[in-house]
Amino acid sequence: MKNGLNGTAPGGTESPPKQTDSGWASNDLATKATAVGVIVVGAALIESALIPGMIIGLAAAVAPKYAPRLGSSLQPMFRSAVRGAYKIGRKAREAAAEATEHVQDIVAEVHAEHAAPPDNKPPENKPHA
Repeated sequence: MKNGLNGTAPGGTESPPKQTDSGWASNDLATKATAVGVIVVGAALIESALIPGMIIGLAAAVAPKYAPRLGSSLQPMFRSAVRGAYKIGRKAREAAAEATEHVQDIVAEVHAEHAAPPDNKPPENKPHA
């Protein structure tokens, strides 16, 4: 029975309030994701140009917490992406060199045709089939 001041027991001891994981103070990922989703939808309804800024702000807020873990897990993927880009660059360079060679061959043929002395034969009229 509580009959002390402010509803405390007569001995003056107050039991601490019980903490629950439910409610607004939850650190649950689903709760945070829902809140962010509602904010993004609200921003999209008001002004869609705000969404990229919100995404950048969210990434800046989350980056310090998750960056060390992401860095070590993304390193192999980053290396393979760099290797792939390097290989694509080499293939593109080879293709460009081959195309340049073909164009130079064609230009040399055209130059040789114009430099050759003209034949005095009239062009032959062939019937069309």
